[in-house]
Amino acid sequence: MTRPSNELAAKAVWPLLSLNFFMADMQAGIGPFLGVFLLAHGWKSGLIGTVMTVGGVAGMVMTTPAGAVIDATRRKKLYVIIPGICTVIASGIVLLSQGFWLVTLSQVATAIAGAAIGPAVTGITLGIVRQAGFNRQNGHNQAFNHAGNMVGAGLSGLLGWQFGFTAVLALAAAFGVLSIISVLMIPTDAIDDDEARGLDSGKDDGVGVGGITVLLECRPLLILAAALALFHLGNGAMLPLYGLAVVSAKQADPAGFVAITIVVAQGVMILVSLIAMRLAEKQGYWMVLLISFIALPIRGVIAALVMNKWGVYPVQILDGVGAGLQSVAVPGLVARILQGSGRVNVGQGAVMTIQGLGASLSPLIGGWIAQEIGYSAMFLILGSFALGSIALWLGFASILRPACARRDGSMSRGVPAKLAAAE
Repeated sequence: MTRPSNELAAKAVWPLLSLNFFMADMQAGIGPFLGVFLLAHGWKSGLIGTVMTVGGVAGMVMTTPAGAVIDATRRKKLYVIIPGICTVIASGIVLLSQGFWLVTLSQVATAIAGAAIGPAVTGITLGIVRQAGFNRQNGHNQAFNHAGNMVGAGLSGLLGWQFGFTAVLALAAAFGVLSIISVLMIPTDAIDDDEARGLDSGKDDGVGVGGITVLLECRPLLILAAALALFHLGNGAMLPLYGLAVVSAKQADPAGFVAITIVVAQGVMILVSLIAMRLAEKQGYWMVLLISFIALPIRGVIAALVMNKWGVYPVQILDGVGAGLQSVAVPGLVARILQGSGRVNVGQGAVMTIQGLGASLSPLIGGWIAQEIGYSAMFLILGSFALGSIALWLGFASILRPACARRDGSMSRGVPAKLAAAE
């Protein structure tokens, strides 16, 4: 394939940033407000956590196959458009009925549709700016994505307070339309499909190497996935359950409070993602991820001690630090480790699958702990899971630091043998 010119790639950058801005609220839809919405309709925290977990597991199972599809296809924009439409429709189903099975099916459909969006946008970005420009462009992408989340959450809270949850869905649909327009504005010729999957010219394309194989045969990638799984086992339920804790105590308006939790975190993420981009250039990704892991235990302690409308600020500022750093470091590190393999997006999907395992179990564990022994103990337990992430990251530093800091064009130590043979 002929490489796109720099001029053509430059024309694709602003539509790409616009896509990252609008896709945030399109992907989330009514998701962040689902807990308090179901609570208002008589659901208990344990059942709410169960539904969220079922949806999370469905998304987790589909993420690796979605990454493989993104690696193989030359129509990457299509895998943003179709899932976006499905996500909006599935979210709307919740408004029609709050029956357990219908809500569960809606969350499953939303998770499956959304599984392809992340790898697709990562692939499109890598195809436009190539490996050399990926860290910086991904940092800008994440800043715009967090800004979109912040604006969407703020508007959702305002519209939800004024007009109800129907208005929240309408806003998600509007952002969905704007996302589709944005991705259609990206010139197809600006995306180098070989670069989009991390394939060097003249190398084997890695066909037949699955995501789990990539993960199991690459030690840095496997350690990264395990550390992220532990982190998200604690982090995944922290936001929705903190909202439930405060709302249950009648400390705040449901829609408005959930909006505030998101706005605070996403506002911090905008700044942190730009800092992460600079820190990664100077120190490598190892330090960026270590700081992100440390933020969660501190957040859990604060959430347990300050369970009111004022506690949202320190709790969500720390969420912004952890998530903002990871939003830049994780895709960048996976792309760096698997550079030259042609399997970057399936590798992204495999890491997201293991990470999603932790995130999907978190609401189930957190919801039942909160129901049985209280919210304070639950936040302390959830926060403690990240201590395992810190232990892994420090314990395997000798393996991880070279992979995180590598800046040359060669593949990292630990890349799967089947892929390294292509060099």
